[in-house]
Amino acid sequence: MAEIEIGIFKSGRQAYGFDDIAIVPSRRTRDPEDVDIAWEIDAYRFDLPVLGSAMDGVMSPSTAIELGKLGGLGVLNLEGLWTRYEDPTHLFDEIRELDDEKATSRMQQMYSEPIIPELVTERIRQMKEAGITTAGALTPQRTVSLAPACLAAELDILVVQGTVVSAEHVSKTSEPLNLKRFIREFEIPVIVGGCASYQAGLHLMRTGAVGVLVGVGPGNACTTRGVLGLGVPQATAIADVAGARMRHLDETGVYVHVIADGGMSKGGDIAKAIACGADAVMLGSPLSSAFEAPARGFHWGMATFHPTLPRGARVRTSVRGSLREILLGPAHENDGRMNLFGALRTAMATCGYETVKEFQKAEVMVAPSLQTEGKFFQRSQGVGMGH
Repeated sequence: MAEIEIGIFKSGRQAYGFDDIAIVPSRRTRDPEDVDIAWEIDAYRFDLPVLGSAMDGVMSPSTAIELGKLGGLGVLNLEGLWTRYEDPTHLFDEIRELDDEKATSRMQQMYSEPIIPELVTERIRQMKEAGITTAGALTPQRTVSLAPACLAAELDILVVQGTVVSAEHVSKTSEPLNLKRFIREFEIPVIVGGCASYQAGLHLMRTGAVGVLVGVGPGNACTTRGVLGLGVPQATAIADVAGARMRHLDETGVYVHVIADGGMSKGGDIAKAIACGADAVMLGSPLSSAFEAPARGFHWGMATFHPTLPRGARVRTSVRGSLREILLGPAHENDGRMNLFGALRTAMATCGYETVKEFQKAEVMVAPSLQTEGKFFQRSQGVGMGH
């Protein structure tokens, strides 16, 4: 791809977000009932290609259980409030009432309590007893120390997650996590991320991970792009890492799943993520709007409470409906934020594709006027696509 000159010394590629592109309808259509949106990773099959983001305002053990029963995979933050406190529910009530200017500092205090390894085991077992596939997330810094607690509870899938996770972390002061060795020796499948480029994605795939999270800074609560200046718009990032997936498949015969993480609030965003090459999506803020979400209409990222450099904000998302309504409908609003996977199914059917992997081949085009063309009244009145 041709690069654009930024200045005499620097040039760069043009990158695109979901609002910059459109999926092109094809010559064929099919009935939505004939579309299969199921997803498989390692030995596990899910009716919905969705992971619930490992954020305390989004996923509790009970929310993960409900998501699992609906056909998705909830990922519990194993370094969050649920593993620092026996009963953190009163903290969620407090977080909802905090003034904006006090929210970050108070949350830093809450998260200064130590993680209790026994609670890690207990929360996983609570989810397993419900008969769902269980997943939990750890940062690279705590993966080795808390991995035994995960194995003791017979966790099904581990997610090693950070703002940016690399396969080659260099440190002069501490022994970094050797991802390749850890994954090779660990007893359960591992998903790793985030990343946002072809090279970073390819190197993470070579660690032996079964899935790679794609997304640096696109989430509604994330401030990484402002605090650190890092990030790649999601449509380009997903397409680049999907290209790495094909190279890795050619080299090894092993298919590593690409999971779009962040930047999706509507059904059309999910459809575009998969059309760009994702196998599944990880959702945070859309699920925080569910009645079952622990923060009930509030949302914050995993780095919001960092002790020295917070990279997230507590945001209000409002309560819109049940988890089932948000994922599967019926929708009672016209802005695309309900019945997210009914929308995906309809988009696939409209373009004639039967499976998620087929839909990855859909034609897309750069379409900067997609969100505004012919939408004057919606925009001026703040309804529909004018929100």
